[in-house]
Parts: sequence; C-alpha cells; structure tokens
Amino acid sequence: MFAPANRQLEPLDAGHPCQGCEARGKAVCGILNCANLAQFRNLGSTVELSAGQMLFYEGDLATRVFTLTRGALKLYKILADGRRQIAGFMYAGDFLGISVDDHHAFSAEALEASQLCCFPRDRFDDFIALHPVMEHELYCLAAHELAAAQQQLVLLGRKTATERIASFLLLRAGQLETTTGEKADVVDLPMNRSDIADFLGLTKETVSRVFSALRASRVVRLRALARVEILDRQALECLAEWEG
Repeated sequence: MFAPANRQLEPLDAGHPCQGCEARGKAVCGILNCANLAQFRNLGSTVELSAGQMLFYEGDLATRVFTLTRGALKLYKILADGRRQIAGFMYAGDFLGISVDDHHAFSAEALEASQLCCFPRDRFDDFIALHPVMEHELYCLAAHELAAAQQQLVLLGRKTATERIASFLLLRAGQLETTTGEKADVVDLPMNRSDIADFLGLTKETVSRVFSALRASRVVRLRALARVEILDRQALECLAEWEG
C-alpha cells in the first residue's frame, strides 16, 4: 500500500470518468492531471466483486493490473503443506497486479463487496512509458512495499502475540489517518479472525484471546466484530513494543 503525502488534487469536470472516485487521492493514478487521468481511465474497465469472490489465483497469468476503488481484498499463498499465509490486505486506493514474471505470486480474494479499475497490462505499460510522473509513483509504491515487507518480517520473527495484534491495530489506524487526514480511534476490520491469524502467524484462538485481553484491560472496545475502538492509544503503542 502506498499513500502519497500532501497530494493536491486537480478538480474534475462534470462528466469526467473518475468523478466521484473516493480512492483518487491515494491511488497511483491520482498524480495525473484531468486530461491524462481521463485518458488512462478510458484504457480500462470496472470489475465488481462480492465478498469471497476471487480476483485472480496464484499462478494465473498476470495480464491485467488493478486499482482498488472500493472495498478490501486479501492476498494469500497456499503453502506446500496446505496451510495458508496471508501476505497482506488491500484497501481503496491500493494498486495490485504487477508481477516479477508472467504469473501472479499470490491469490487475491474480496473481503467484502469491492470495486476495481482494471487495465490490460500491455496498455498500462504503454501509458506509463509516456507519463514519467506515474512511473515515479510506481517506484515510490515499490519502495513502500519493500519497507512494509521488512516490517512484516520483524513482526513475525520477533514480536509476541500481543505485540503483533497491537501493531496490526496501530497499522490499520495509521492507514485510515493517512487517507482521511484525521485521527482514527475507530478502525474497521473487514477481515475475520482467521484472516488476522494467518497474516500475523498466529492461531485463530490466540487472536481471539488477545482481543479479549485488550478488551478486559480497556485498551480497546469492540463496537462490532469488525469494528474496534481504540480507547487507550498510549497503552496500545506500549504493547506494540513489548508484552508487560
């Protein structure tokens, strides 16, 4: 996921194909001016997914790229022994589909009703070759994803279960704050407890136990199964570093 800093969006004219897109401020295409954005949008189409529907499978030919404009996805790989490892969660504004070879390295599944802009890979490559400003955004995206992958290695390799859950909640809050520009004390979690477990390298039972402990200590409150309110951010930040 890549969240541009201090991006100033050019107002769109009525009838522009991207008019009303809430993900524009975060998406890589948001760097384009109105005319180039319309040209880019018209190269592609729209994909609608329902919860649980697959966008692509691991091993599928990577012939298309996508910008998620609404909803949320999970990226995962099935290991040789049948276990599932979730590599990440994608939210509105995130870009996906580029692969180091001709096949997708992960499967992508909708966590909830979602919408994506879809572009044939060859048309996309031709477009960015003519628009270096967008190519630079993709470079920044790649750098951000590398940093996020390094953080995930630390999370899985060194942190306790409580530290992992606390870090996960703070990460999600930070993502929302970057998008909205406002403090996020309430975070929506469209994924289930099993998804969180497979992302953090824990069991579902451990995830539920840690959430119960955070609730009992009044660090968080569950407004609903998929909505968490952070009551004591300082305590959560401390827990993200050590378990005391």
